[in-house]
Parts: sequence; C-alpha cells; structure tokens
Amino acid sequence: MAAVRLEKVRKVYPNGHVALKEASFEIADGELLVLVGPSGCGKTTLLRMIAGLESITGGTMTIGDRVVNDVAPKDRDIAMVFQNYALYPHMTVRENLGFGLRLRGVAKDEIARRVADAAAMLGLEERLDHRPAALSGGQRQRVALGRAMVRDPAVFLLDEPLSNLDAKLRLSTRVEIARIHRRVGATMVYVTHDQIEAMTLGQRIVVLNGGEIQQLDTPMKLYEKPANLFVAGFLGSPAMNLFHGTLRREDGLRLVMKDGAIDLGTDSAALAAYVDSPIIVGLRPEDLLTVADHAGLDERLRAHVEVVEPVGNEIFLNMRYAGDELVSRVPPQSAVAAGSDVGLGFRPGRLHFFDPATTARIPVEG
Repeated sequence: MAAVRLEKVRKVYPNGHVALKEASFEIADGELLVLVGPSGCGKTTLLRMIAGLESITGGTMTIGDRVVNDVAPKDRDIAMVFQNYALYPHMTVRENLGFGLRLRGVAKDEIARRVADAAAMLGLEERLDHRPAALSGGQRQRVALGRAMVRDPAVFLLDEPLSNLDAKLRLSTRVEIARIHRRVGATMVYVTHDQIEAMTLGQRIVVLNGGEIQQLDTPMKLYEKPANLFVAGFLGSPAMNLFHGTLRREDGLRLVMKDGAIDLGTDSAALAAYVDSPIIVGLRPEDLLTVADHAGLDERLRAHVEVVEPVGNEIFLNMRYAGDELVSRVPPQSAVAAGSDVGLGFRPGRLHFFDPATTARIPVEG
C-alpha cells in the first residue's frame, strides 16, 4: 500500500473551466478517505487525476515516493472500481476476477490463489462458475471489488460504486466495503455524493464544492464543527436549521428576525463584533427540542407544525417559524400533531454561528 500526496493540484480545461482549484492534502497509507460533494463539484475529476485518466494542469501528485504527474495509468499501481460494474458478460465470476492478472502474465497457480482468497473474503465462493447475468446487483459489485483486490494495488479508487444499487443493497455493500478495508488495510479513495455514505465509511472526508476544498476532517468533527454554511447544510440529514437575523444584546444575546426573536441564552467574546449586525444561527434537528418532551427545558420559540413524518425509531416535525422552515427530530413517543403549535427549546452550547458575508463559522467555543 502507499500514501497519496497532493500539493497545489489544479485542473483547468482548455475552455477555461476550472474543475479543481489548488488542492493540497495527504491520504495516509492504509486510510479510507472519502471525497464528497454535489454533482459538478470536482470529486470525480480529482479521482481521475489520481488514476491518471485526467491530466494535471498544475501542482504535484505523489503516490508512495514517486511523483506521478506524467506516469501512465497502467504504471501507477492503482485499481479502480467504477459506478457501472464493467464485467465481461461472457466470462464467469472466476474468469472476471482473474482476467487482469492473466493479462499481466501472472502464473496460473498464483491467479487461482488470489481469486480464491478474494472470493472467500467477498462471499462469492458459490458463484465462481456463474456469469454476471445470474448475479444480483450487489454480487456484481462485489465481483468488481474483487477484481480490484486480486491485483493487490498500492491504491484503490472507488467512483460512486453503490449508486446503481437499491437502498437495502447499498447498506449491505457499504458495510462490506468497510469490512474489506479493515481486513486488507488498503489505501482507498472513495467518491460519493451521498453524505450518509461519506459519514459512515470515511476515516476522513474531503468536502468539495465548486472545485474547491471546503473542509477536510473526521466525520464527527465535520458534523460538530462545520467550517462554513455549505458544509453545515450538506452534511446531516435532515439538514441544519438556519435562522437569519440581527444579533442584539438585551439582557443577553437575542436573535431578532423580521417576524420574531429568539433568546439565545449564551454570550461570547467572539460574538461581540456581531452585535447589532446580521448573523446566521444554526441548530441541528436533534438539538431543536420540544419542551413537552424535555422536562426543565426553557421555551425559546413557538413554531407551527405543518407535517409530521414518522420513520419508525424517530419522528421528523416539519415546522415554520418567522417565515423560516424548521425540522426537529423527536422521539417516536411524541404526541405532536400536524396543525398544532409547539414550544421549542435548545441547549445554548449546541448553537452554531456563521458570518453572513463570508459564510465562515464563527468559533465561540470556550
């Protein structure tokens, strides 16, 4: 396995479109790093640049101890798993798994050993003599993963490998990929637009938007301390609630909006510069609590419940307050009904603050 290092890597197409602005970070040897962001953010372009399928306009790309800017894809010691399985329909699973090794002239007994090991790890032993048409979508994706595994590459590159699977298969295959990573200890770069996949799979996550890295950190640090409004809104389902208003100091800090005001119950030297100025306050749905379900919690606002969404182990309350749409995640025992008004509160330490001009997080910790 090998580490991958990017130093001010850029991609600009001949028409002037900047697909990737300067990207500098390192993927540790044996790490599973996820590239996540909306369509067109540059994540697949970046993956293809690591693979050598896209040229590098500027900067330096290193795999292991070797600069690979001008190294052909076949000489980079990488294996790529695509969104479509790209299996040979006339070949059996065994033949698909070993095909790349045969092209490289690997001995037959070594091919047989590697194929058997991969099949055992992926639960494909009983499918080795079947053709792809006889396999489920999840089994075909496991064959595609196995074909990459048998090569024992320095780096695995996975480009939205689960997007063609249904919800149940996505979950089971996602777990399988995590297990494979733990067993093999491989360096993996995984591209997805699905923030749930990113949060559950990645040891670290690179959040991209508009060809620019917004933040790189562990899943929970991204969730707990998003660097800006984009990260705050992109990671988390349902998305973070955002209140737009003016910060006032009236026996403590208050957020004053056009049709309402909220006592924030907190103060911080970091917020002093924003008093009497616009500010954005964020609150995760699980931190926007119903007063009726939490004894001793102060009511800080009263919202109108428009839609109640029970999803089994929890309920989402879709509400409106001062013209803003809000979502609260409440216990399944909650008796809140659509059309009613509900008192809401929060722990002040769970609030997030953002500068409306720069969209950057305002650090208020401590």
